[in-house]
Amino acid sequence: MPKTAQDGATESVAASSAEDQLVREGDIAGDYLERLLDVLDYDGDIDLDVEAGRAIVSIDGGEDLDKLVGERGAVLEALQELTRLAVQQASGNRSRLMLDIAGWREARRDELTKLGTRTAKDVLSSGESVRLRPMTPFERKVVHDAVARVKGVSSESEGEEPRRQVVVFRGA
Repeated sequence: MPKTAQDGATESVAASSAEDQLVREGDIAGDYLERLLDVLDYDGDIDLDVEAGRAIVSIDGGEDLDKLVGERGAVLEALQELTRLAVQQASGNRSRLMLDIAGWREARRDELTKLGTRTAKDVLSSGESVRLRPMTPFERKVVHDAVARVKGVSSESEGEEPRRQVVVFRGA
């Protein structure tokens, strides 16, 4: 059945309202995090963006922000969940927003991409499967994406949270 102009307009309105919803989520998250920074008496600039179908909120610029990242991003992960809950409470919708603080997630993504690529190449040359240390869902996704770009190897996650690990092996 051919598409009509009405179908295109409906899709455009749906995409626009979905992006509007993500912008609203970002605004709610930004307000929540601004109040948190005020309570903690921390300085930081909050930036809101929409990327790949999710709201992205980042906090940059303050000296104390590393404390909000914590060891291996543990505090950052907890703050992301609290921020998602605040957005859900205010909007009534479950949020998939991503929080980054002091560029930690971006730097971690680069580090994990290199790890995934290097591991995939090692597995390809040795033929031996490699099991990486336990990772968060964010970390595992970055590694899986890096491994997928190397022909001849695959990866899958095994185990239960919080000990879930990426295993890289030869194959499709």
